[in-house]
Amino acid sequence: MIKNTSRRTFVKAAASGLAASFLEIPAMNASPLNLPIGLQLYTVGQEMDTDPAGTLQAVAAAGYTQVELSPLTKTSAKDLKKMLDDAGLKNPSGHYILPDLISTLHEKIGFAHQFGQEFMVVTVPWVADPSRFKPDPQLGQIGVFIAIIKGLTLDDWKWNAERFNKLGEQINKAGLQLAYHNHNFEWKSYGGVTGYDEFLRLTDSRLVKLELDCGWATVAGQDPVALLTKYPERYSLLHIKDFRKGFTPRTTLMDKDPGAPVPTELGRGAIDYGRIFAAAQKAPIRALFVEQEPPFTEMPALEAIKVDYEYMKNLKS
Repeated sequence: MIKNTSRRTFVKAAASGLAASFLEIPAMNASPLNLPIGLQLYTVGQEMDTDPAGTLQAVAAAGYTQVELSPLTKTSAKDLKKMLDDAGLKNPSGHYILPDLISTLHEKIGFAHQFGQEFMVVTVPWVADPSRFKPDPQLGQIGVFIAIIKGLTLDDWKWNAERFNKLGEQINKAGLQLAYHNHNFEWKSYGGVTGYDEFLRLTDSRLVKLELDCGWATVAGQDPVALLTKYPERYSLLHIKDFRKGFTPRTTLMDKDPGAPVPTELGRGAIDYGRIFAAAQKAPIRALFVEQEPPFTEMPALEAIKVDYEYMKNLKS
């Protein structure tokens, strides 16, 4: 009864109700998880290089209400923040490179706070001694990562788990959350143990969350539904992408054989997202992002993101 409720309790309850009202997502912008439909800006990376302001306006016009930053973005932080604000786009998550976090963590935390991010997501593991690898010089910086990915050992995954736990603790103290984003190579088996399982076994579930890239997990021969069921408390973010039917499952990247995965727009490929979103209802997912890998063979990227958005808007779990 109200007359027996303290003023503090009443105010707290009222504030909770007000906060809940702010979390309600308009149906026109909601995914099957009742979350805003976001876009990972790697999808429009070339467009961001040539016309970042116009690209962000186009992203918003397509219906997206939030984005996840790519570590490859070349625009200055000050200009990029203004462009996002002008386009009305929120930025709850960003991708980061592990050696950058190790060497300049304070700076990167400041960047995340500047953009209002909640999640700092690492997309590729690293190693204690990268000089042991011989990258292809024609691939530039990405060649270093490809060489490391190909040569990862189980001990390297243990080293990464230690670094993630230490970084995650510092990032948590700053009011943010560290997460790891998978590709397909994480499921390479080392005598019956995968890098992914070893990484999850050794990382603190409170300090290190996961961004499940459903597309790359499927390419690796994994079932995103099974992963969400096995590790429900670990997943906070989802990446939504598709590949054409007929690929051969694998744990290697940048293959050129006939069975290599070919990216495509959502709903035109091999992945049934209805069942994935049904399973994701039981996980504490905070945000999701469409990400379409290049090359764009059917239509330009800015047209593809419209197809992707419409698929997400109309999908029922």
